[in-house]
Amino acid sequence: MRRLIVLATTNVTALALLAPAAFAHDGGEGLYGQTDDKVTTAAGFILIVAIPVFIFCASMIQGRLEKRKDARKAATKARSKSAEWQRGW
Repeated sequence: MRRLIVLATTNVTALALLAPAAFAHDGGEGLYGQTDDKVTTAAGFILIVAIPVFIFCASMIQGRLEKRKDARKAATKARSKSAEWQRGW
């Protein structure tokens, strides 16, 4: 029961501190300025372009890393079969 009271008090305090931001009437202006349809559309188009570009770049980086890993594995396999590495002291 004590945990419930502490949790409820914490939630009410947090909501009370955040309430002024929710009730602010600034005519729709955010950090960028007046948020109208043009700004919203531009942000949407930026996301439409940015997400595939990010996926493409991440895929290219991953492909490069996979090539390096495969080359390292092949070199290790070749070294282990080499007669030079089969000898002891």
